[in-house]
Amino acid sequence: MTERQKDRPWLMRTYAGHSTAEASNELYRRNLAKGQTGLSVAFDLPTQTGYDSDHILARGEVGRVGVPVAHLGDMRRLFQDIPLEQMNTSMTINATAMWLLALYQVVAEEQGADITKLQGTTQNDIVKEYLSRGTHVFPPGPSLRLTTDMIAYTVSHMPKWNPINICSYHLQEAGATPVQEIAYAMSTAIAVLDAVRDSGQVPQERMGDVVGRISFFVNAGVRFIEEMCKMRAFGRIWDRITRERYGIEDPKHRRFRYGVQVNSLGLTEAQPENNVQRIVLEMLAVTLSKDARARAVQLPAWNEALGLPRPWDQQWSLRIQQVLAHESDLLEYDDIFEGSHVVEAKVATLVEESLAEIERIQEMGGAMAAVESGYLKSQLVASHAERRARIESGREKIVGVNIFETTEPNPLTADLDTAIQTVDPAVEARVIASLQRWRDTRYQPPFNHPRPCKALERLKEAAKGTGNLMEATLECARSGVTTGEWAGALREVFGEFRAPTGVSSAPVAVAAEEGTALAEVRRKVDATARDLGVGKLRFLVGKPGLDGHSNGAEQIAVRARDAGFEVVYQGIRLTPEQIVDAALAEDVHAVGLSILSGSHAQLVPDVLERLREAGAADIPVIAGGIIPNGDAEQLRAAGVAAVFTPKDFDITGIIGRIVDEIRKANKLDPLEVPA
Repeated sequence: MTERQKDRPWLMRTYAGHSTAEASNELYRRNLAKGQTGLSVAFDLPTQTGYDSDHILARGEVGRVGVPVAHLGDMRRLFQDIPLEQMNTSMTINATAMWLLALYQVVAEEQGADITKLQGTTQNDIVKEYLSRGTHVFPPGPSLRLTTDMIAYTVSHMPKWNPINICSYHLQEAGATPVQEIAYAMSTAIAVLDAVRDSGQVPQERMGDVVGRISFFVNAGVRFIEEMCKMRAFGRIWDRITRERYGIEDPKHRRFRYGVQVNSLGLTEAQPENNVQRIVLEMLAVTLSKDARARAVQLPAWNEALGLPRPWDQQWSLRIQQVLAHESDLLEYDDIFEGSHVVEAKVATLVEESLAEIERIQEMGGAMAAVESGYLKSQLVASHAERRARIESGREKIVGVNIFETTEPNPLTADLDTAIQTVDPAVEARVIASLQRWRDTRYQPPFNHPRPCKALERLKEAAKGTGNLMEATLECARSGVTTGEWAGALREVFGEFRAPTGVSSAPVAVAAEEGTALAEVRRKVDATARDLGVGKLRFLVGKPGLDGHSNGAEQIAVRARDAGFEVVYQGIRLTPEQIVDAALAEDVHAVGLSILSGSHAQLVPDVLERLREAGAADIPVIAGGIIPNGDAEQLRAAGVAAVFTPKDFDITGIIGRIVDEIRKANKLDPLEVPA
């Protein structure tokens, strides 16, 4: 039998970065030695939102969900002994994407690289930040300009770089259905391509080069047939839009190029070993079909719902990919779904429904207008609330969570403190000291950077005009400017943006008919309000720090509203001081704090302390998020009334518990009503 010609495997990445540039560099070199074929850089939240590590909002967030990169010195250290000309580097960065690309380019130049050969991707998709991930900085207009300028610059100077990776991944995490994921991602692409075309920076004959460098970053959930059909539908719609709207003739330019991180939202804290098979099934959705196969895949680790994965956990996820690519016969065959009536019918339905939703968004004035009006956000909050309701009612089954819950003791998590990686709290102090040294010595040998104030003034001037901002940004990078200084200069010119929360306009997701759990909780809420002599119980939902994962907070806020609370929710990125001020001004009966980035150990006690100082220690504080057991015990010891983690999926039950805590704090008798 003749040997079949095998396809080349997809690019295998591990999303990595934490603590410091030095620690992350060591991790990257280890992963490359294990057979990883590309780098995927995770930046910490201050870097993503344009703050230096010593900013008040950065407290507790430094080095937690990624690596802090505050200036050229950090970027040099991050890629030390890694030849960037030979690398394919993905950088998950959006609001500050231009800044990080400038630092990357300057480090590559210092290594002697030919920048026209640099390969990689900057995510640079700001629309989904307003909708789901929350690391936006500037308003939609200026943000779109930064994206446009980067695309125009890379097409001319870095032709192998993907300047934007339109990212529907987080839309699915925020509740998007397959149709919404396709429609919102395509609407973002249309907004970006229209802006590039209309900017006059790229001649019409080079628009094919622009389209050919646009890539997508999608999510694959566990419904793997539907997800595989989604990828085929994505490709069909992209081909049609680029041909009909932009006149792109070359089929190579029109090819739908995408990378994947499979779904982290569906990973469970309960029976976390089940996450391994979820990850495998989700990977199959984007690899089984040759005609719709991902160009790059990164997999989460089995323990991500518990905390930060260790190197061994990341290696396990990499090995899952390697077994499929090198041991199975997957890459030896043409598309195995070609001619399937079932697949064809599903793809056709997805295409038709997605095009209708794209048309609806265009009629509103496009993706940016639909962000500013709050339409897209409220649609996602509603979809997510419907999904949560299906899980709580048992209509959507999750093994180990709402079905087959009995379990043997898990040897993988027997010692929970060693089953995840922890970031040493002392890292933050070291990073801040290092940043201070950089600011004090950047003008001196061996750096000899010119004074950064000139470069920052030039950046502000460019921002006030209409020219491309990339050259002024490169000058800032070479001058030793910091991340916070670069973003701060642009904040002065562009202003900041508070995105719509989508909470007030979200429809009721769970009925409160007589006999339902929500009806019982509503009765408790009403009775407690009467006992306290107030019209309504008031509940503040707060997101302290820089963690923009607002899905959980929004769902709690919507359910509390439906249970009869008056809810105060001001969105993301608040200091403990602002949260306490709002709690006092609104005279609330409870405060709920939601944090997924790991900064709970610093920020939650700060809120408690400020409430005590204000004489409001009797307001119960509830904490929710990815909080390891040991940390939860410490928070309760510090005075937190209750701690909820991803295993607590019954939101109505959580609201009932919050009412109990309000009664306890106000010395009211417990209500004999089942929550």
